Order: sequence, then structure tokens, then C-alpha cells
Amino acid sequence: MATKTAKKPTASKSATGKNLVIVESPAKAKTLKKFLGSSYKIEASMGHVRDLPKSELGINVEEDFEPKYITIRGKGDLLAKLRKEAKAAKMVYLATDPDREGEAISWHLLHALKIEPEKTKRIVFNEITETAVKDSIKNARSLDMKLIDAQQARRTLDRVVGYKISPLLWKKVKKGLSAGRVQSVALKIICDREEEIENFTPEEYWNIEASVENAAKKPFVAKYHGKGDKKVKLGNQNDVDKVLKDVEKASFVVKDIKKSERKRKPQPPFTTSTLQQEAVKDLNFATRKTMMIAQQLYEGVDVEGKGTIGLVSYIRTDSTRISDEAFEAGKAYVVDSFGAEYALKTKAEPKVAKRGQDAHEAIRPTYPHLRPEDVINSLTKDQYKLYRLIWQRFTASLMTPAVFDTVAAKIEAGGHIFNASGSVLKFEGYKKVYMTQEDKEEETKGLPSLEVGEVLKVKKIDPTQHFTQPPPRYSEATLVKTLEENGVGRPSTYAPTIATITARGYVSKEQKSLHPTELGNVVNDIMAENFDQIVDIDFTAKMEETLDAVEDGEMPWKDILRNFYMPFKEKVEQAAENIGDVEIRDEETDIPCENCGRLMVIKFGRYGRFLACPGFPECRNAKPLLESAGVACPKCKADVMIKKTKKGRIYFGCEKNPECDFMSWNKPVGRPCPNCGEFLMEKGTKNKKIVCSNEKECGYRE
Repeated sequence: MATKTAKKPTASKSATGKNLVIVESPAKAKTLKKFLGSSYKIEASMGHVRDLPKSELGINVEEDFEPKYITIRGKGDLLAKLRKEAKAAKMVYLATDPDREGEAISWHLLHALKIEPEKTKRIVFNEITETAVKDSIKNARSLDMKLIDAQQARRTLDRVVGYKISPLLWKKVKKGLSAGRVQSVALKIICDREEEIENFTPEEYWNIEASVENAAKKPFVAKYHGKGDKKVKLGNQNDVDKVLKDVEKASFVVKDIKKSERKRKPQPPFTTSTLQQEAVKDLNFATRKTMMIAQQLYEGVDVEGKGTIGLVSYIRTDSTRISDEAFEAGKAYVVDSFGAEYALKTKAEPKVAKRGQDAHEAIRPTYPHLRPEDVINSLTKDQYKLYRLIWQRFTASLMTPAVFDTVAAKIEAGGHIFNASGSVLKFEGYKKVYMTQEDKEEETKGLPSLEVGEVLKVKKIDPTQHFTQPPPRYSEATLVKTLEENGVGRPSTYAPTIATITARGYVSKEQKSLHPTELGNVVNDIMAENFDQIVDIDFTAKMEETLDAVEDGEMPWKDILRNFYMPFKEKVEQAAENIGDVEIRDEETDIPCENCGRLMVIKFGRYGRFLACPGFPECRNAKPLLESAGVACPKCKADVMIKKTKKGRIYFGCEKNPECDFMSWNKPVGRPCPNCGEFLMEKGTKNKKIVCSNEKECGYRE
């Protein structure tokens, strides 16, 4: 009896205990602690706590595709702790990310922790600020089963595709391969582009530029347009010679001048896709790296004098919309910092992208007045770069357009028309804060003063031959853009998709270009011949729309599996009979193995390509695959190789290391300095210059 009496106070304490808030990560938990008082306890689930088993399909096809969820290995102790905390809590708030995946994590927590639904609430916030977090508590709701069902539909569909096709690839091609619904489409896009490049036939064309000057001897260049108002394409030398003959002794007369004002509007704030694209172009960040750092900025970092704060809003979104509060706060910063003439008076109406969800705001700083330079000492180098990019893009989006004065001149000579144009920046507008790569590359150079009827002096007429170029290979940025434009995947899928096809060795990354490997082409051919529906862009895009219909409550989630599975199963069975064994030979090099003399081969690993001895397992020799920089070592005249540190930073070192200790962070150009004899090197990324490696004492530069 005494024992029973001792247990009663525990039950009483349970009813009056603290509120428990569960988030995914310790960083997010630390940020929330700032805003919630002592009556709240905050714990982290460390991501998902339940998932489909890795060792089997985990979906009971016979029982109407019922998924079999199990506790993720290693989460037992954590769940026991959370169960104890949940039992003692007055109320449990599930505060995982505000998307399908976050909703599913909360649902799995509810089941894994055996929490009573009546004492469980779901809270969501687009940014981790005091106002947003406290408002989410006031507006706590029940779990949204429509979001959860949409996530279950995606997860089970992708599991069926991956677990049915991948074993086929292991058996027919090689172990360790995989096929996925979105990754197979991404691979096909890359392979199709490579085929376009291989089949491309260049076409000849010519340009003619006339270097002329006005009466005041101010030079400029006019480019050939055609005859009259008709544009003429110069396809060969004969076409060019006819024009040159006509204009050889003709006067170049200014026929028409048009002056106008041109405005360039700022880009809207970032979506997930545009952030990934711009980070590739501007910061040289891989998409996966961009998302990892963006998540850190969203969840919270320690900022000097402010504690742990979330610096950016939620980072998985396809909307450019911002709240009225964010607009007013950003506008106030622009007015205070640059003047009212730089600030937009009213909020721009966002364009909703095709198949756009518009569920979350654009990616923006949570505190617009917190400039990148204010937090530089509290962030890592990469965190600072990405925060600066997000802050600049958002701030610029609230600013007035850049204004240019433009002049277009039409010049006649021998019945032919040459055009010249120029523009001068009149008002910076948003460019005072942020410029895209296109802005930076735009040349703003005005024309000299001209008068209609003025005869120009010809200094030189320069014809140049060109050939059309094949379409460029995809970079991570352009692949993300293509996937988004075609409705393939969602913002959260782009980075892991690219990481997977690279890690599997289907695609190699050379400079910034994505090249399909022999293995990638083989897998793509197998998928295209046997699973044409899976690699069809339209089918994959329509599947995204179907998942949206589940989220909107317009169809049961299992209908997707019911409609998809039987035709797909038949395809798998046919493929198992039709596909013959495929031998993928490792690419052989001319580099001998130091241990046994065999020529080493190129293999793919977790961190990309490397050299390995084909005599494995008898010989286990392996080493990095290094690319030549194309110049001789300044010390010993051997090849200089492009190398990487453990943290991924590129440097240049001698191939004979350690016998030769030459090393440089900048690429040597292969010739000595004319002043002091030390080696010259390239410096800078966008505006390259050649400088002496003995910069401090010599100072020579080109």
C-alpha cells in the first residue's frame, strides 16, 4: 500500500510538469531556449526516429501497401529519454521543420514516444525569432495528416522504385549501384546533353566590326547588321568579301541616333533553387554544401552580443513571397542606410512559379538590419559568404531599379548598316548592394557624342570567322534550374539527387561541368530501354502534381501505389529476362603501380575518382588521381599537379613530392619573373592577373 502511495505524487507532477518542445537538432534547440521561458524544456530528436527498414522493401504489397516502420538503429536510448520527458510533460509541442518531411518526423515521434494525442500539439514557424516562435505556440494545431500522407506516398514510391530496380543493376552490371525516381531523370538529362554535344555539327558564321571615330577623334566600334532594316547572316568568306567590297571606299555616315533610358529591376529574394544556382556561380559551392550551411544559418548560430539566433528564414521553399513585416523592416533599413530614393514604396507582387507551392516565404534574413559585416566574426568563412549572399539579394529586392542612359546609333556605308550602342549607369539603385554574375559581366560604356549626318573616320574594318558551339554541359546550377523548370522533384531533392549520381560514379565533375561516365551511360541506357516511364520527365513531373493532390486531400495516398505498382512490377520482371550481363571495365591509365608494376585503373569512391591497382585484393595500392596543371615545376621541371587539402582547398604541387617540395596556393604560369627570376603565378578568380610569387619584395605584375 505504501508503494502505491509513493507513486501518486509522480502522477500529480506529470500533470503540472514543464511543457516539452521537440525539435530535430541541438542547434535549433539552443536557439529556441532563448525565446521560451523556464516552463519549457527543449529536446532534439536528431532527425527521423522511425523509417522503413534498410534490409528489406518494408512495404507489405499484399496488405494494401502498408509500410512497416521500425525504430532507426541507435535511437533507442534517445527515445527512452524522450518518452520519459514526454510522460512527465504538461504538454508536448512538436516543432520540426515546416514541410512534409517535418510533419512526418513529428508524426513518427508521436507514435514512437507513445504520447497521448490530446496532450500533443504541432507548432511551425518560418523563421526562428522570438515573435515567430511565440506566435506558433499560440497557434498550435493538430498534426496535418494530408502532409504526412504526401510524405508517405513519396517515401514508399521511391522505396519501391529503388528496391526493385537496384538489385537488377547489381546483378546485371555491378554491386553498389542504385536507381531512383528523380536521380534517373537527372542522369538522363545529363546523358542526353552529352549526346547532343557528340552529334553537334558546327556551322560557320562571320562578324564584321568597324573601328571608327567621330569628329572629336573619340573611337568606338560599330558591328555589321545587314542591308536596310533586314538583318543579314554572313555564312562564309564570299558573303564577307561582298560586304567589304561595298564598304571599302564608302563613307560611314551616322543615319540615325536613338537615346533612351533603360531600367533594370532587382531579382526577387532567393528560393531554394535560385540560392543553389547563385551559390554555385558566385561562391563555387556545391548544392549539398549550400543546403548544409543554409540549414545552420536557419537553425541558429552563436552571434557575439546576441547569443544563439537564427539568421535566415526557412530554406526549403519555391516562393519569392515575403511577409509585410519583413518588407517594412527591410525597407526601413534601406531608407536609413541609403536614402528614401533607393527604397521601393510598395511591395513587389511575386510571380508564382509553374507548379509552385508558395507554402513558405522566400529565403531572407530574419533580422534585415543585421548586416553581414556585423556578424562576420561570429560565422565561419563559408557561413559568412552564404549569409552575405542571402542578405544582399533580399535587401536589393526591396530597392529601386538601376537606371541607364542608352544610345543606339545606326551607321550607313555603301548600302549596308552597322550598329553601335552604349549605356552609362545613371542611378545605381539596387546595384549599390548586390549584383548578380550577369550584372558584373555587363559592360557599361557610353558612345561618344554623335550627330545625324556626321561622317565618321574609319580606322579599321575587322572580319572574324566563328563557328557555332554545341550546347554547354550541365553544371550543378544549370541542372537544378532544368529540374525545377520541368517540375522534377522539389526544392529539398535537388542537392541529394546530384550528390547521389556523383557518389555512384554515374557522373564526374570536371571543373564545374557534369560529364556522364561509361557506367552512367550504361545505367541510363538500361533505364531508358526497360523503364521508360521512370526516366520520362513528364511522368515524373505529373507524379509531383499527384503528390500535391494528396497533400491537398484530393486523393488517398495509397492510390498512387495501387495505380503504379502492377505495371511497374511487370516491367521489372521483363527487364530481368531481357537485360544481359554488362561488363564495365575500369578505365586503365599509363601509371604503373609502385608495388607490383600493373597499370593502375580509375575507380570511383565516396570522394570522387582515385587510382587503384587492378590486382586487388593481392595488391591494395591506391592513391589520389591528380590532374596536371599543364606547367613545369619551377624547381625541378617535372609536372605541376592540381591537388586538394583534406578540407578541399585547391593548391598546386610537384608530381615528384616529397622529393621536390614545390607548393603554391596560386597556379604557376610556367615562366620566371623578368625582374627577380622567381616564378610568376595567376592570382584572382574573376579578374585574373599575373604576379610575381615574390610579391612583397618584387611586386611585378601584368
